[in-house]
Amino acid sequence: MTLPFSLQAQDYVRPAADLDRLVQELFAEIQSDEVAFEDVYETLLLYYQTPLNLNTASREELRGLLLLSETQISALLDHRQQLGPLLSLYELQSITGFEQLRSIYRVAPFVTVQSGNQNDARGPLWQRIRHEDNNALFLRYERGLQARRGYASPDTTSTGRPLSRYLGSPDKLLVRYRVSHTRDFSLGFTAEKDAGEPLVWEPGKGRLGADFYSAHFVVQERGWLKTLALGDYQLQFGQGLLLSSGLQVGKGAETITTLRRSSLGVRPYSSVLESSFFRGAAATVSLHKSVRATAFFSAKKVDANQQFATDSLAQFNTFSSGISTSGLHRTVTELANRQRLHEAIGGGNVTYTSLGGNFAAGATAVGTHYGMALQRRPEPYNQFEFRGKDNVALGVHYSYVLGNVLFFGETARSSSGGLGTVNGLLASLATNVEASVLYRRYDRNFHTFYGQAFGENTHNINESGLYLGLKVRPAPRWEVTGYYDQFWFPWLKYRVDAPSRGHDYLLRLSFAPTKTSQLYVQVRSRTKDQNADLTPVRPVPQPVPTERRSLLLFYDAAPLSTISLRTRLQGTHYREDGATLHTGFLLAQDATVRLNRYLRLSARYALFDTDDYDTRQYAFEQDVLYAFSVPALAGQGTRTYALAEVKCTRHLTLWLRYAATQYRHQQVISSGLEEIGGAIRSDIKAQARYTF
Repeated sequence: MTLPFSLQAQDYVRPAADLDRLVQELFAEIQSDEVAFEDVYETLLLYYQTPLNLNTASREELRGLLLLSETQISALLDHRQQLGPLLSLYELQSITGFEQLRSIYRVAPFVTVQSGNQNDARGPLWQRIRHEDNNALFLRYERGLQARRGYASPDTTSTGRPLSRYLGSPDKLLVRYRVSHTRDFSLGFTAEKDAGEPLVWEPGKGRLGADFYSAHFVVQERGWLKTLALGDYQLQFGQGLLLSSGLQVGKGAETITTLRRSSLGVRPYSSVLESSFFRGAAATVSLHKSVRATAFFSAKKVDANQQFATDSLAQFNTFSSGISTSGLHRTVTELANRQRLHEAIGGGNVTYTSLGGNFAAGATAVGTHYGMALQRRPEPYNQFEFRGKDNVALGVHYSYVLGNVLFFGETARSSSGGLGTVNGLLASLATNVEASVLYRRYDRNFHTFYGQAFGENTHNINESGLYLGLKVRPAPRWEVTGYYDQFWFPWLKYRVDAPSRGHDYLLRLSFAPTKTSQLYVQVRSRTKDQNADLTPVRPVPQPVPTERRSLLLFYDAAPLSTISLRTRLQGTHYREDGATLHTGFLLAQDATVRLNRYLRLSARYALFDTDDYDTRQYAFEQDVLYAFSVPALAGQGTRTYALAEVKCTRHLTLWLRYAATQYRHQQVISSGLEEIGGAIRSDIKAQARYTF
């Protein structure tokens, strides 16, 4: 069987990445606003714009794609060792595990096949930066079209106190420049102003026009110097227990490849999330052909409130009750908390990797110092949260391939004495059957600030659980995936005033009628304890089981090469302690038409009906490049958007997007400063990309 392309091997052109479809395959269902989707989306784009060279990529780099099984990776590495480098992407068909075209189509946009050292052949670094094809400037503008309460004229309360208002305009602005090349260099900067934030030039207060700036310069593969990062960067080692960044999928419809985290080390940062990065310098050096060492230091100011002790015997005279990660500085209060807390972090990692890559082990150390003590509110559920200014965490991690089984894990200890551990395995039980197992335990006094290992909680604390995953391909074009996750919380949580437990399971049946179409049905259920509403019968908070079940039907087809259609039907049932059943559903139809090589149009029409916010519906939407849209829809109404992509010249591409949510039986939308009078909420977005 051959790939349906009539191109010569060396002339193969990578297909465009369908990131929206890929993200929907990776994520089972969105049930929360807390996932950093922007970071996930931009990591996928980074892989597309700087593809991996299949002839030089390491095992860890191939794992980082999240699209290849361990069996496929091992087979590819064995093929390279025995037969030499690949001559073209077509050669994948002769490698075990790549017989199905679907697996090749999924990975094709993110990889390339090159021979020799391409960087040396292109001259000095400054010339490579100047002549790099992946060199672009982005300008983006966004604005909500309806007036929100936060932008109203200043007013006072009945007591004469001024009402809170946004200090800036409703315009959201972004400027981004990025030039990069795989295993060579990355250079970029970002400037962003969120809606409601003022454009102010006050250098003495650290306000230089836009509210957020980010910049980085990274060079790679300079002999013994493997990576040097200056400016903003991310770190990922082991299973992300101490240092984790980038693509973190968690529990999703991909039940095997996304379970294990990859030790990708130092990576450039160019996202607009204002809290999930390091600022300073990091370097990775090769101490031996099998040993690499990384050292890093970061110093930046983060958002936090400042409070003063009222008790003369208090441990801290001034302290902060928590760090804000929203990145929004629109009101007087938000500006007062802006960059109030100084954060300094330093540490390193040493990793040994066997020559074949089958075994790897390493150790990580992270020390954190805050200029002001952190002290949570004196609530029972906060009893074991971090208190103070300093924290040191030490950890070890490993991975080992034995036959068709990959073992992996990481264990760490923080200054408090709390332990965290996550261990698992991925196994190929047959050519068409894969399984995964993962156990994690995070003590109630385990503290890590930049860790994001697998778990149910937002942070790796106060949790233990066991995850079982399975993937079966019973016949060509058919695939069944599923998982079951049981978890426990030994101590209290926010809105859960007792130790609690829960479980989560998913089952998805997929069918690909053709190489350009896909149909799947998915069932998911999640049960967790949560405090019930207070009533005369229940005068004190008491945790009760809450159950959320959802059904998803999705069909993606391309009847013509220029037309793509997607239909999505999803519904949710939510029940608290066996009480009244609440329901919600969404029906969405998407269409994308490429009229010619210069114009591409996309649109959606969706209907939604939910009983309350507990049954709200989330659905991925196509957006301008580098943007991500997953609105939460609650109530009754319609959701529509239209997106146009226009390639004006070889260098200039424009995007224009309009989106609107029309509510029925509702004359007020949202609340607080975001409140809109009326039944419609709409926004526009425009973006220009100029490639050099």
